Amino acid sequence: MSLALNRAELLAHARQSIMRGSKSFAMASRLFDRPTRERVWLLYAWCRRCDDLADNQDHGGTLGEQAGAEARLATIYDLTAKALADEPAGDPSFDAFGLVARECGITAAMADDVIAGFALDAADWRPRTEADLLQYCYHVAGAVGVMMAVVMGVAPDDEDTLDRACDLGLAFQLANIARDLDEDDAADRCYLPLEWLVEADIPPGEQMKPHYRRQLAALAHRMCEMEKAYEASARIGAGRLAFRQRWAVLAAAGIYGEIARAVDAAGEHAWDHRIHTSGARKLWHVAQALWEAATPPPRASERPLLGRRQLAERARAA
Repeated sequence: MSLALNRAELLAHARQSIMRGSKSFAMASRLFDRPTRERVWLLYAWCRRCDDLADNQDHGGTLGEQAGAEARLATIYDLTAKALADEPAGDPSFDAFGLVARECGITAAMADDVIAGFALDAADWRPRTEADLLQYCYHVAGAVGVMMAVVMGVAPDDEDTLDRACDLGLAFQLANIARDLDEDDAADRCYLPLEWLVEADIPPGEQMKPHYRRQLAALAHRMCEMEKAYEASARIGAGRLAFRQRWAVLAAAGIYGEIARAVDAAGEHAWDHRIHTSGARKLWHVAQALWEAATPPPRASERPLLGRRQLAERARAA
């Protein structure tokens, strides 16, 4: 049976995946028009499944045994290739990706850019520089932002809008990293650049020790300032989208931006408990985004120095 005949089943699976995996994205996705909303669900299902396979977890839950990471990465590559070749992958999340890729023109190169982020984790990679940090953010989130833009109908030659879609992904990931420093440490991962740790006189691997909290809060502030710059750039790009797409993107930007602002405001106490955005605050951001979507977008300004094209070129040169 062809994938097209199974579209309803794939959509049902994808909707369940986003509802379990990200309440924030699920809420924002409701603001899209129906065709875009469905395609966003299909894309999300693949991203979520790849992430879960890479980390041996279930919808972003507790990390499982990390042995065998290379084999799991090979599975991601293999099933993605099958999906893009219109071959049944035997996994509905990958079949969903094949479907949305054909409907929207998502390419193998775009998929490879995302999977490269999982490869970095599989290799127990750690960033040495700020550019390395952004490189990682590009693969695991910025490249997803590019795919999202394609799903929303952004033309492949609209370079600046694709750049700003990538910037939104970079902003999301910077917020996530700042919030989850303690959870990453528990999994023996650290995405703070080694150069930052050295400058702050924090020995690598000891960043979560209580006596380094003041320095750690300063590094988190630095990351949140970066998030702010990328979020501002992304908001300019959102102004070029259709109204409902603009509304959804601005709502998501507000929700994730609040996470970064809450981490920054909490300072040394940012990791006493996991920071999250309440349901009421999410609804507030949805309402705020509706007003923003109906008003002229911010004036275009200079983008951050490292963005999609620079990071993609850096990846190819690595």
